[in-house]
Amino acid sequence: MPTTRRARVPFRRDDAVETTVSGTTVDHLTETYRAHYRSLLGLAALLLDDTASCEDVVQEAFIRVHSARKRVRDPEKTLAYLRQTVVNLSRSALRRRILGLKLLSKPMPDMASAEEGAYDQLERDALIKAMRGLQRRQREVLVLRYFADMTEAQVAETLGISLGSVKAYGSRGIAALRVAMGAKA
Repeated sequence: MPTTRRARVPFRRDDAVETTVSGTTVDHLTETYRAHYRSLLGLAALLLDDTASCEDVVQEAFIRVHSARKRVRDPEKTLAYLRQTVVNLSRSALRRRILGLKLLSKPMPDMASAEEGAYDQLERDALIKAMRGLQRRQREVLVLRYFADMTEAQVAETLGISLGSVKAYGSRGIAALRVAMGAKA
């Protein structure tokens, strides 16, 4: 069996340069803009809901294809590239819009109004004043128990008093606070 050799065609450097240089020209893109701007705007309008976004998408599509015109080797495919770019940009715009709606739909944390904040401050001031009116041991027990969030056993150990004393001082301190706070209200 004789083997046939394929004739090698020498690679010409001029051909490679010519194919990379060829592409969509600015004139062809300008003509495509004049002829197909309205249809591309209609395409974007089918995908998006407001005119301003549609115009932005179509303009951005032309800008992107213009900057990549050397890669569009066949000028007849320019319109196809533009259509695909309009579709992709419309999808991106919708994604951003949906993400924005998701972020906006999350309820804002409840914030106290200025009046509530002032009222809370008044209550806090009244509580501090009432706490100052307690006996020293009652104040210490209540502060450690309720503000430092210690157990009765931890308060007893910290103050060096018995568990029963902690309960008694705590009970008497709360009763005194009720009287002092009730008189203020």
